[in-house]
Parts: sequence; structure tokens; C-alpha cells
Amino acid sequence: MIIQRIEIIRVAIPFSAGGRVNESVEDDDAFNAASPNISRMESLLVRLQTDDGRVGWGEAFGHGLNPVTFSALRDLVGPFFLGTSLADREATMEKAMRAFHGFGRTGAVLYALSAIDIALWDLAAQQAGLPLCRFLGGESRQLELYASLVSYGNDPEEVARQVRRVYDLGYRRLKLHETAPAAIAAAREALPADAQLMVDTNCPWRADEAVLVAESLRGLNLTWLEEPVWPPDDFAGLARVRQTGVPISAGENASGIEGLRQLLAAGAVDVVQPSVAKIGGVSGMLQAFAMARDAGVHLVPHCFYYGPGLMAAAHLTATLGADVALEVPLIEFERNLHAWLDFQPHMHLPDRPGLGFEPDAQVLREATIDSYTLTL
Repeated sequence: MIIQRIEIIRVAIPFSAGGRVNESVEDDDAFNAASPNISRMESLLVRLQTDDGRVGWGEAFGHGLNPVTFSALRDLVGPFFLGTSLADREATMEKAMRAFHGFGRTGAVLYALSAIDIALWDLAAQQAGLPLCRFLGGESRQLELYASLVSYGNDPEEVARQVRRVYDLGYRRLKLHETAPAAIAAAREALPADAQLMVDTNCPWRADEAVLVAESLRGLNLTWLEEPVWPPDDFAGLARVRQTGVPISAGENASGIEGLRQLLAAGAVDVVQPSVAKIGGVSGMLQAFAMARDAGVHLVPHCFYYGPGLMAAAHLTATLGADVALEVPLIEFERNLHAWLDFQPHMHLPDRPGLGFEPDAQVLREATIDSYTLTL
């Protein structure tokens, strides 16, 4: 099985989030996918086709960076893999990691490699005739989903309304993207006691400030406070925040596998959150799983994707304990790219070989805003 064709497809689909704050709201993180000012969700897909006609899908991070990652796939990473054999995928990926290391241990090149890696695992599982989760040693089981909300501009009333709406849909684990303690407290007060509440703050504070914020949140029984420290690789500062007693999570923005290793070595987190479309694909996630086990740290995959990256995260989550839920961006698309975006509080993984990702051809065609094809 030789990689004969690589398609790079950038799509954007309008969405709503159950009622958003005024779009003129001041936004200090306008490039983040959870920003209140974003009305279209982007995805960057890769489609690998082998000489025997088999197709594998992957997804790269991400969002506002997609034009840059698109270029990395088109001009650098894609040509490297074109013409390679699926049987040699592990060795080829190792060669690529070494060949491109000078361009950074994270960023667009690693995100491009992550997409290719996901697609190669999709093909390998298809060749074995197994769903990816079973190919990895897990089970095709039902997954609980945890709802990852967009930001509602730190408006306590709107945040409270949104978490009640999502709880009433049947979700018992919810994650905010707010930074104001008043908005977070409003969410906790609005939710029944059986709801778990997580907060992703996207690295807003220096360590001293983050300590004070964490102390103010200590009575809210948060499941975790995610990435409260700037810069994200201030692991010593993050460890100080953890000493407040509020559970801390991080890992999405680690500088590759080695950055994740340093995060764990610093004892900075209760929950580590690698992201399949950023860390090196399925291969990178498997390394992260092993490192978390060795460190005795709980692992919950990060996932704010809606294409093959979502499906890869789902299959990987199915290899973990039953207590690990799958993160999904709880938004309503104008059109669903694939059937698995009809989110319910639980997901049944597709029981077919590989990822089971199959886009709606018409939606894909109409949502494509840029594409490029490499062929032998």
C-alpha cells in the first residue's frame, strides 16, 4: 500500500452556540476557537489515498492557524510522505520528525505531521479490519461526552443560562472558557451538585495572579482549572498554583512530547491533556499515555475538533478507563460535516475498520474554502 495521493482540504462551517453574547464584546483571545467573536468553525483535513484505492483521513490543528498549517502540508510535509509505503509508516514518521526538527518542536509543522499520522493509523486499522480503538487494544464501547462550551464573554447571567441549558440536555460534565471568577461562580451556582464543572482559561495570568484566582475559586469544587498560567511552559509557576488545592490540568499547548515530559516531571498537573492534532497524532498520544501512566497522573485527551481529529480522540479515549469522558465542542453547526456531529450525552463509536470518518460529500464540497492535491 503506497501513498499515491494526498488531498489537503480547509473547510469552514457557520455555527451557533445556543445564544451568544454581543459580537462587539471585548475579546483578548480573538484567535482562540472558543472566542465569542467567531461565527465559523474551521477544520483542516488531509485525505490519503493508497495505490489500491483505500482512503485514510486526518486532521491538523488548527483554527486561525490553518493557512499556515495548510502551507506546511502542501510544501513540506505532504511531499515527504507521498510515495511512501504504509508498511513503513513508523520508520517514515521517525525520519520526518528528525528531518523537520529544525523547524520547531511544536507549531505548524508538527500539526501537519499530526494530521498525516492520524490518517496513517486510519489506514493501518482498515488494513487490519478493525476499528481504531480495537486496533489499539481497546473496545468499541459507548463513551460519555463532556460538553466544552464557547466563551460567553464572562457574562455571569449568560454563563448561568448556558450551563443550565446544557445540563438539561443530559450532560453531567461541562467545561467553561471563562476567566472571571464571578462568571465561574455563577455557573457553579446554576448547576446541580451532580454536575462536574471544569474551566479552561487559556493561559491568561502570570503565576502570582493565577495563585490568587485559584484561591478565590477553591470553594467551587472545580474538577479542574485548565491552563491558568502564562506562559504555558512556566511549569514551576503552574506547580505553585496546584499547591492551592484546586486541581490543575494542562498539556494541550506543551511543546511536543518533550514539553509534555517536562510538564509531568515538574509535578505541575493533576490531569494531563495532550491533543491528538497537535502532539504528533495517534503516535504522539500513545507516547503521552505511557508517560502519564509512569507519572501516575490522570489523562484526559483534549479535543476541540470536529473532523477526523474528533474521531481519533474518541477512539483513543475508548482505550482509557470508563471514567474518562470525551471532550466535544458543544456547538450547533449550520450543516454537519459527518453523522457523528449530532452530539448526544453519549457516543457509540462506529463499528467499522479505521476511524469510521465519512464526510457528507455535499457538505464537504460546499464548505471547502481552500484545497490542494499532491499526486505521484
